[in-house]
Amino acid sequence: MNSRRNFIRHTATAIGGLGLMELLPLEALASIRKKVAPSDKINVGLIGVKNQGFNNIRAFLKINEVNLKAICDVDDDQLAKRKDDLSKAGVQNLTTYKDYRKMLEDKELDAVVVATPDHWHCLQLVDTLSAGKHVYVEKPVANSIGEAKAMVRAVEASGKVVQVNQWQRSQKHFKDAVAFVKSGKLGTIINTKTWMYRGTQPLPIVPDTPVPAGVDYDMWLGPALKRPFNANRFHYEFRWFWDYAGGLMCDWGVHLLDIMLWGMGVNEPLSVSSVGGKRLFPNDARETPDYIHVTYDFGSFSNTWEHYMGISEGQYGKNHGIAFIGTKGTLVVTRNGWEVIPEKEGKGFRMEAIPLIEKSDNGLELHTRNFIDVIKNGKKDQLACPIHAGATVAVNAHMGNVSLRSGDKIYWDATKGKFDNKTANSLIKPTYHNGFVFPKV
Repeated sequence: MNSRRNFIRHTATAIGGLGLMELLPLEALASIRKKVAPSDKINVGLIGVKNQGFNNIRAFLKINEVNLKAICDVDDDQLAKRKDDLSKAGVQNLTTYKDYRKMLEDKELDAVVVATPDHWHCLQLVDTLSAGKHVYVEKPVANSIGEAKAMVRAVEASGKVVQVNQWQRSQKHFKDAVAFVKSGKLGTIINTKTWMYRGTQPLPIVPDTPVPAGVDYDMWLGPALKRPFNANRFHYEFRWFWDYAGGLMCDWGVHLLDIMLWGMGVNEPLSVSSVGGKRLFPNDARETPDYIHVTYDFGSFSNTWEHYMGISEGQYGKNHGIAFIGTKGTLVVTRNGWEVIPEKEGKGFRMEAIPLIEKSDNGLELHTRNFIDVIKNGKKDQLACPIHAGATVAVNAHMGNVSLRSGDKIYWDATKGKFDNKTANSLIKPTYHNGFVFPKV
């Protein structure tokens, strides 16, 4: 055991070959993974096996040193399905759990992937750190400003490696775009824009039903308010209800706002003003807004976030993106690549145009590789998205929602960690239910 711990702490490996495996089916992973001595493996557990949780594990399984040791989910059907899927990738001797706290008792686990609904992230991260394990946590890091702040304190006190799954930070084209922004070549940046036009359909209202067989619904609810089971609030659709998540703002918003914050080198705004609501699908089942326009004042510049749920044609002809608007030109970056649109001046331009530079790598695979490398070499300053970055953008996203829900422009006092608005302040820290207690960190 000591030799394995020493290996994890002192050894580093290079990133390579990730793009070649991007499209491989699970069955092919077993033949590609090279054998690594048990003493050199990093044992990983997963909480939340559906959707993004499983995508994360597919990326981890392309890292030879990773040994997936355990998976946990409140849904028996999902556990059985994923255990069968993983057997095709050569994952043997996999232990399954329905209660993540039982999984954390396994002293052989080195790291845990938290991929549950947002309202669980804070408790599960704190509990995992308390169990002495590293954490790879899904975005947004938390379902509230107060939880995000608490998670930063917990990570700082733990000494463990924590990576937030805002994997765009690991992609070359995003890093290159941010470097160009910071170079000053765009001139003075006077404004930034972030947006997502999702183009989805309304979510039909469905009646409450009995809890499906094999689902531990009480555990799924955790600290959220006790409610009857409703399919719209379960699995993927949970993100449209305030009890569990923050809608599109906290789904796509944290990814895109993160690049803006990174490029501009800022943290929290001075004030936030939001307008919006349920305008495109006023009578569907979702609680969170299908349209919102948020203005963030950072003093030297302002940023806007805009999302639509029922419209797909976005700004600059792109359904999502970040625009850095400078006096010489505008840089626009999306998940597909980045380009620079020069500002006209007379018959010429203030700078040269840069045609679209397309993405060239797999951000999720690079991000998981980065996490494992930092666990092994102990150099936390090399983390692509540490807890501070993840918490900061989560706070910004939640501020947009808080402004909308409070019905007012809100001013933020970073020193006190409060707004100038009573209703807004009541939304900073959630009330935990069902016997769960807000972490004391």
